[in-house]
Amino acid sequence: MEVHGPLRSDDRLKHRPLTPIRFLRGLTCLVVFLSTAFMFLVYFAPVAAGVLRLVSLPYSRKASSFLFGMWLALWPFLFEKVNGTKLFFSGDIVPERERALLISNHRTEVDWMYLWDLALRKGCLGHIKYILKSSLMKMPVLGWGFHALEFIAVERKWETDEPILRDVLSTFKNHQDPLWLVVFPEGTDFSKEKCEKSQKFAAEAKLPMLSNVLLPKTRGFCVCLEALRGSLDAVYDVSIAYKHQCPSFLDNAFGVDPSEVHIHVRRIPVDVIPASASESSAWLMNAFQLKDQLLLYFKTQGHFPDQVTEGELSTLKCLINVAVVISLTAIFAYLTFSSSIWFKTYVGLACLYLASATYFKFQPQPVFGFVKAMFDSKNLKSE
Repeated sequence: MEVHGPLRSDDRLKHRPLTPIRFLRGLTCLVVFLSTAFMFLVYFAPVAAGVLRLVSLPYSRKASSFLFGMWLALWPFLFEKVNGTKLFFSGDIVPERERALLISNHRTEVDWMYLWDLALRKGCLGHIKYILKSSLMKMPVLGWGFHALEFIAVERKWETDEPILRDVLSTFKNHQDPLWLVVFPEGTDFSKEKCEKSQKFAAEAKLPMLSNVLLPKTRGFCVCLEALRGSLDAVYDVSIAYKHQCPSFLDNAFGVDPSEVHIHVRRIPVDVIPASASESSAWLMNAFQLKDQLLLYFKTQGHFPDQVTEGELSTLKCLINVAVVISLTAIFAYLTFSSSIWFKTYVGLACLYLASATYFKFQPQPVFGFVKAMFDSKNLKSE
């Protein structure tokens, strides 16, 4: 990985016009991303996240993170190398391949995608998981990917979500499995109207008045921290801001925005955070007060304090990854459309499996673990 000095913020970079070239380039990128996602999912997911999971959960996760990490790496390449978006990092330099719980503000619909740029630099791209609203799991193809990568879908109803959350988190406790679990405690993206509602509630509940973030919902964070505390290295308090204006998904795809993305990270060792639910809730509220101040600083200064040097993405490695992903997709496309009927049958069955598994939230369990659980259960009954 090449290491360069800190990038300089450029105030002249504003919203780029959607020229015909940018439109065609963006359309091509979308076609490439969707086609590669489909082929990778139907050919790899049933094996890596299905059959292999029956044998070994750690090996299944390693295979899935490697294979789908290649596809995820296309996005940082698009952002930084194709669109020319500048990434600025500040705060603490986090170690590579830590097990961490990430809490982030939620400025726009694409915040989560820019965390891939940081995860790629830290060797955790294929191991990053998100807690996201269940409606996103209904997206064609991409919803299958979210399920294969074990993203946690929630309904935003705590009575429904808590048992699901605890059940999934119980499978993430292995110290040997790298993990970045991302939580957006605000629960939704920021807007002026939502901020006003949040401030009104804060005034009634005698909570802190925040202007640049919404009041965090603490229960999900507390459950994640409680369930994973023994296996986590740290909590990363991430603040994301955009120069000039917040981008949409299509802004990213067509390269019209953002010109700059600023990411500030505070690394907090997990044993520093209080263990009780009430104290960890108070800690999170305090963290969002600090985040609010950081974003105010960004508004006035145009950057976060304590800028640090992170390695730039290697153009050569990015191009090699793109070539491998596109080559594999081309081979899979040939096998699907120009080869034996058996490949067409396999693709059809794979689509059926992925759609069903995603809809019913089904994850295969290791056979050995299932047999052991059955055996232990019988022993308990006999006693």
